[in-house]
Amino acid sequence: MTDDAAERAKIDLLLDILTPVAKSWPSEFCLEANKHAIQVLGGYGYTRDYPVERFYRDNRLNPIHEGTHGIQGLDLLGRKVRMGGGAALDAFVSELDVTIAMARSSASLVKFAESLESAKVAMLEATDTVISSEDLNLGLANATPYLDAFGHVVIAWMWLRQAMAAEQARTKCTPVDEAFYLGKLAACRHFYRYELAGVHQKFALVGSLDDTCLSVTAEQFVGV
Repeated sequence: MTDDAAERAKIDLLLDILTPVAKSWPSEFCLEANKHAIQVLGGYGYTRDYPVERFYRDNRLNPIHEGTHGIQGLDLLGRKVRMGGGAALDAFVSELDVTIAMARSSASLVKFAESLESAKVAMLEATDTVISSEDLNLGLANATPYLDAFGHVVIAWMWLRQAMAAEQARTKCTPVDEAFYLGKLAACRHFYRYELAGVHQKFALVGSLDDTCLSVTAEQFVGV
């Protein structure tokens, strides 16, 4: 906690903009871990011989009771990134910039810093395009892909902070502990190479103001 009014205001802004991500990203994407747990066990994973099928059923509720994924996307892109003239988004970007600058001083992490910087730029460009759109419905037509990509940027930021901590801890730890920290670095590398790279396609879609989903009529769904 802090008594500094400006710092408290910044923390409140970060809480506002990260809330839809905190509610939706884990509930949406951590379900993938349950899916893979079932897959690892093969047919047994689908039966009650192991608890993973129950974990999947229980966790499938999270994307619903935390506020549906679509609603959280509308909240993020329609309200949170715009609030206070973009003050909440600026607060988040400033945190990204601090982490990126620190990571650039490490030869082993500089590539991650560059990848996060590139994702940040794509995020800001897509956001600016949507905010500048005179058609609110068109601007929000792809709010869900925006939330997915924004959440990936948040997670990449968290992984980079963990990677920096792991790099520092490795210099004064036991061999057993070093394996733990190397695992953290490997997880960070995996997320950046396999997951973060995908945000560019989603931010490009958002920035294009594509109307594919918006233009579909009710009759086209039901065939009447």
